[in-house]
Amino acid sequence: MTSHSTIPQSEPAPTPWEAPVPGHISLGGDPGALDEEARESVATERAVVSAPDASAAAPAELLPPATDHFGLFQDVAGEDLEAWRTARSLADEVLPRINDWWDRGEYPIELIGRLGELDLLTDGLDVPGHRTLSPLATGLVNMELSRIDGSVGTMVGVQGGLALRSIVLLGSEEQKQRWVEPLVTGREYAAFALTEPDHGSDSVSLETVARCEGEQWVLSGQKRWIGNGAGCHLSVVWARIDDESQPELHGQVGGFLVDQSLPGYEAEVIRGKVALRAIHQAHITLDEVRVPLDAHLPGARSFKDTSKVLFATRAGVAWGALGHATACYEAALEHAQNRIQFGRPLAKAQHVQVRLASMLQTLTSMQLYCVRLAELEASGTIRPEQASLAKVHNTRAARELASDARDLLGGSGILLENRVVRHRSDLEALHTYEGTDTMQSLIVGRSITGVSAFA
Repeated sequence: MTSHSTIPQSEPAPTPWEAPVPGHISLGGDPGALDEEARESVATERAVVSAPDASAAAPAELLPPATDHFGLFQDVAGEDLEAWRTARSLADEVLPRINDWWDRGEYPIELIGRLGELDLLTDGLDVPGHRTLSPLATGLVNMELSRIDGSVGTMVGVQGGLALRSIVLLGSEEQKQRWVEPLVTGREYAAFALTEPDHGSDSVSLETVARCEGEQWVLSGQKRWIGNGAGCHLSVVWARIDDESQPELHGQVGGFLVDQSLPGYEAEVIRGKVALRAIHQAHITLDEVRVPLDAHLPGARSFKDTSKVLFATRAGVAWGALGHATACYEAALEHAQNRIQFGRPLAKAQHVQVRLASMLQTLTSMQLYCVRLAELEASGTIRPEQASLAKVHNTRAARELASDARDLLGGSGILLENRVVRHRSDLEALHTYEGTDTMQSLIVGRSITGVSAFA
């Protein structure tokens, strides 16, 4: 977790989000000075990526015609536009800091609180006292945060899309009273612990066990790749229930609310990642962790209930991939317009224009997938295999586009300051999580053939 320094109090101290941009950045850390080259890099990044005034920006400023070629988002208005603007406003706060966090593998976990401040953690859920985002607004927020950085988008996906959604959809009234408000405001941090070391795609076969002993559940097993799984407050742990006194639950998968400070809960941050480096994932060991009987989510009675949560987040990955691809395309376009080679901008070369046009074709196809997903979800007719198809298409397309953008930037494409390599690396995680390319393709294949080929 991020360490904190104390800001001298000779004058009113700025909040972490008002502080001058330091050279080595830790939220809440001492302000420092950037050298001239770093200042120019930050200035360029802000000019390219951040809207002039996101709080009042029109759709054409948030996504200009050169990026939204079919005008798919130019009529976004009302609460949808306001949510989009709010997400976009984070660019000015995060972009000057993200390369340092990413380079050092540092998790600015306080960002979850900032996302809660801006009411961006609901992920389309209906939470009393908070804005309820339409499917389109939910997608635009996801797109915009990923356009800034994949770790920021993942913070919403973990806290809101998975942990909060589990409690809202499957929790008791008492569980909701305890956890919903702290999680949606970002005052407390939560994890969704499903994946295991030996069960990733085959998550239905998980080996973590919850056995009933008197007035307690006792959890044993291991989890891996769990965002917010270490140094936070709550983990929603999925385990196979061992309780012969309840035949309807025995052998089924259930969800349990586990305080991370409990004895037997051990979590180690996974080091050495080359993707999503500004958020931590953990390897968790549950060694006879004891929780009360009412820690069980009453609505989680089989893996089908778990799937309700996972299905809702699958479309979000398609939107996230669109955000990454948008950032890469914008960086490639800006580079082509400003890079001088052989006495002229790269953009004047025919082969560069052809490559940019090809990238725009890919980007537009991704946009069309996302807009249609939002329409289907708004009408209540979306099917799981449709979200799966969009997830596969958009993560594949985004990886292709990011690689092309990296190549177009030449040697500059591997520098963090030019954004592309960071997004390209993060896309490797999106391509895998919330169901791999192969698993999602098999879901689509089963839908179109009527035959399951999972085993």
